[in-house]
Amino acid sequence: MKIRSLRQRTIVLIGLLAAACANAAQAAPYMMYRDAGCGCCMAWGAHAREHLDHEVEVREDVPMATVKSQLGVPAALASCHTTVIGGYVIEGHVPAREINRLLKERPRDIKGLAVAGMPLGSPGMETGGRTQPYQVIAFGDFGQRTYAAYP
Repeated sequence: MKIRSLRQRTIVLIGLLAAACANAAQAAPYMMYRDAGCGCCMAWGAHAREHLDHEVEVREDVPMATVKSQLGVPAALASCHTTVIGGYVIEGHVPAREINRLLKERPRDIKGLAVAGMPLGSPGMETGGRTQPYQVIAFGDFGQRTYAAYP
């Protein structure tokens, strides 16, 4: 009887610790790396704060080529800013909707999401209602695949 009770308590304790770790990870601010002169990065940061309901810290002190190389962003998917969110790399103007989906599903094979370039109409690139079609690309050891397409 005592062994069963000890096992149940251990399972509950493990669950509480896991929840505490998850909450601590969610409480940490998201880190966005950008070049100081780029205005659309700040517009995307505002989109992220609003729709992800999370603080976004900004760093401008690291060369972007270094950031992208260290975080494993494929050159073909490069954009103007790179953000680390919940252990994933978010490259460029990825909509918060897809980031929320990624954080909910937590696929193990995906290293990050990217929107290559700076397509008009993507978050942070809204200009007078003009839009360009673009894709959100998932990348990882598997290579690359389409995660979502807009519009």
